[in-house]
Amino acid sequence: MTAAEARKIANDFDENRNPSADDVFLFTEAMNYLIEEEHKPSDMMYLGGYYYEIRKFDLALKYYEMAATYDYDPAYECLGYIWYYGRTGERDYKKAFEYFSKLMEKGEPVATYKVADMYKNGYYVEKDQKKYEQIIEALYPKVMDMDNVFDPVPEVFTRLARIRTLQGRIEDAVDLYEYAKDFLAQRIRYNAFFGNLNIMKWLIDDLYELVAFNERAFDLYDMYYLLKSPHKISFMYRNAEQTVESVMEDAECAVCFNGKWFRDRDAFYKDACIGNTKLTAVYDDLYGFRVKEVRK
Repeated sequence: MTAAEARKIANDFDENRNPSADDVFLFTEAMNYLIEEEHKPSDMMYLGGYYYEIRKFDLALKYYEMAATYDYDPAYECLGYIWYYGRTGERDYKKAFEYFSKLMEKGEPVATYKVADMYKNGYYVEKDQKKYEQIIEALYPKVMDMDNVFDPVPEVFTRLARIRTLQGRIEDAVDLYEYAKDFLAQRIRYNAFFGNLNIMKWLIDDLYELVAFNERAFDLYDMYYLLKSPHKISFMYRNAEQTVESVMEDAECAVCFNGKWFRDRDAFYKDACIGNTKLTAVYDDLYGFRVKEVRK
């Protein structure tokens, strides 16, 4: 294998929405080859990110720490997440705070809202709701005009929406949630990463605590709200009807889509496909959503 061949394999994998086991094997071999030959921290981060996305967190940590030896800022952010959430089985809020603070001092917005979260929750630092709100309020004007789908606009907007809700400014909160929803939907088209889907789920749950659900006008992500309870829903894709059903099993609903069962709404949004195409990748092409039946 040459560096050019390895890079092509990596680029092709990046465009592959539904890779096979062989595709994954070639990709990981190619990335390890590039790391050993070229020593680029960006490649270490890319491979670590792949492992993080598929929840192989020990391997993600390995490559993030490798990149951090090159004093590579994105590695500090990802290491902060590893330790903040205890992805490898051990939480270390001190490490998380140190990594995030290092980047906050440089004005990095993701690290900034994570430091804010630590003040809100009292992780490593003393709980301080006022400081949390001050950090988010100051961060909002810095991200409000960002337009790259991977910019942290939904993360900041949803935090500010919750602050506005506490302040009784419900219309402002709803506006923030709706903007964040549209922005995040476009991101998920390219990356149905579980973290992005969780943000969308929490956003929808919070939004419909503030406004009534409109069964005459809803979309793919609004279904997060419906799939919490038993429903039968249909929508259209390329003039063909698609059917989604949610059925209560134990404490939550299992979801059936066109005959295939998913253990819950999280698994549905992560893996549901029409053919080999993920629903989330064709979000803008789905239409005609309607509730066909509400079940008890």
